[in-house]
Amino acid sequence: MPSTRARRHAHKNSVGGTAGGRQLASSSTRYASGLSALTTDEPDPSAFARAIAAEAAIVNAGFALLFFSQSLVDASALAQALKLHAPLLAYAGCSTAGEITPQGLEEGHILALLLPSASFSTVCTMVENLSSSGMDGITGEVAALRRLLRGRVGDDRSKGIFALCFIDGLSYAEEAVTSAIHWGLDDIPLIGGSAGDDLKFETTSLIANGRVASDCAIIVLVATEIPFHVFKTDNFIPTDEKLVVTESDPDHRVVREFNATNAAEEYAASVGILPQMLTPLSFASHPVVLKVGGEYYCRSIQRMHADGSLSFFCAIDDGVVLSIAQPKNMVESTRTALQDVERRLGGIDMILGFDCVLRRLDARNRQVFRDISELYRTNKVIGFGTYGEQYRSMHLNQTFTGIAFGERRAAE
Repeated sequence: MPSTRARRHAHKNSVGGTAGGRQLASSSTRYASGLSALTTDEPDPSAFARAIAAEAAIVNAGFALLFFSQSLVDASALAQALKLHAPLLAYAGCSTAGEITPQGLEEGHILALLLPSASFSTVCTMVENLSSSGMDGITGEVAALRRLLRGRVGDDRSKGIFALCFIDGLSYAEEAVTSAIHWGLDDIPLIGGSAGDDLKFETTSLIANGRVASDCAIIVLVATEIPFHVFKTDNFIPTDEKLVVTESDPDHRVVREFNATNAAEEYAASVGILPQMLTPLSFASHPVVLKVGGEYYCRSIQRMHADGSLSFFCAIDDGVVLSIAQPKNMVESTRTALQDVERRLGGIDMILGFDCVLRRLDARNRQVFRDISELYRTNKVIGFGTYGEQYRSMHLNQTFTGIAFGERRAAE
């Protein structure tokens, strides 16, 4: 049986020359499952596309996932480079709020994950204009995509199927879209992340097979013989401190009042911070949670406005009762979750992870950023920092969701 240990190639390997003859500095990592990851922090989409094409030829990849910082590279330029240098490679991806590379937590990178055709069958679609799309139509598109994949893999019961979704993190539509996708999937597990824009909160970008758009979602269905496990973890415990939404703008996820008091002032008083001192770090360190079906889910605050209103990453409405949450040890809770995943799979080959940007901010604030980064590196996590996470039927915040791949099954 193949080893689960990643076969890592030279970090900062020189692949793909540029127009001026300079080599692109990048790193490549191949895993026992056949998956291959490429990363670079250089703003040269043409050279990176050539590197992707070269690696895809080596591992016989039919599909690639791409996550990129818009501060490093323009989405349209990346799509154009892939069209020129890797015209036969199907792909999907989005912009980020930080990346998780084989070396750990990074910022300002491009990351590509190549899926070999021998072990992964993949189909995808982009749903544009989410703000005007009917949810029934999205469910129908997912059902059609499912039938297309079933037609390719037939009744091969050795293959499991999972779904990935990437959604514009500034669309205000993630809850409805995630629910619609889930309904169309039947019993297929769904995992994913909301596209980010390096905490600028202006415009995110999603790309799929030459198309570049915002206000959209990408759905990817994958069938594979490689064993996998979908999971989530968070690090907060609800307290008895309550905030009732008494005035809001649900369409824009803005809360103006908690407990009939200015939202920022009431939140600040609840967590023991002066209102004028509130920052994204404050919101990351003192999350608020909502109880749904016996479980608590984070409803993270995105930013404070000049009038003291608060924008949220998740849906919000009048009458919603939120609880102030007390964070628990992020490193230990994440380590425990990853140990559980390893036990379930009998070993981790690699993990595709979607990590809320607020966890990253909180890790910096609590000075455990390096510990979390090392934990991801040693557990072979790659992925990106999100503006929200999708898990089965739910859109979440301040959560780490992922799909872990185990050892390739031995031939029977």
